[in-house]
Amino acid sequence: MATSPASKSDLRRLLRAAAEIPPASLRAEASASMVRHCLGRPEWSACRGLLAFSPLPDEPDIRPLLQEALRAGKLLSLPRFSRESGAYVPVTVQDLARDLVTGRYGVLEPAPGCPETTINHLDLALIPGVGFSFAGGRLGRGGGYYDRLLERFSGIRCGVAFEWQLAVEIPMERHDVAMDSVLTPDGWRVVPPRGAVSPE
Repeated sequence: MATSPASKSDLRRLLRAAAEIPPASLRAEASASMVRHCLGRPEWSACRGLLAFSPLPDEPDIRPLLQEALRAGKLLSLPRFSRESGAYVPVTVQDLARDLVTGRYGVLEPAPGCPETTINHLDLALIPGVGFSFAGGRLGRGGGYYDRLLERFSGIRCGVAFEWQLAVEIPMERHDVAMDSVLTPDGWRVVPPRGAVSPE
């Protein structure tokens, strides 16, 4: 587990360097473990509307969860960049092979024809990041896009992280949205109200 430098930029640099070390085989094994842990959680079973993400090569591969969400009849939503607002909005996806196109920053996102999702129809969000802490802190890529996307989201916010993305402490600012849980290869950890770690 990484220690926390004085600034977000220092911590982001440290965690990105750590992410370059693990081989693809370890990433695949860790991602599969995360998928298994998530599928076994009551939060997953109770979820009717899921906000997720299409993973970049350095992020956990949660694509099996997207497929399972659709198979189980859950409402699946992924972020799409809106040029009008300069922000990401949740958009409904029904077919992963047909509905996704390469968008901003090279991330797969819903095609223009896919409809926007009403945010209050979503009750679980799986959220990527550069780093997370078990106290609920999240370190993004620096644009604040997820903080704005999650401003009106009232469901469970779960960060998804490899072991090397974990930090003892994440510097948090007023606009930063905290996580309710963190999913790692070791399991799903709930963030208690006072920030103490509670392994589940």
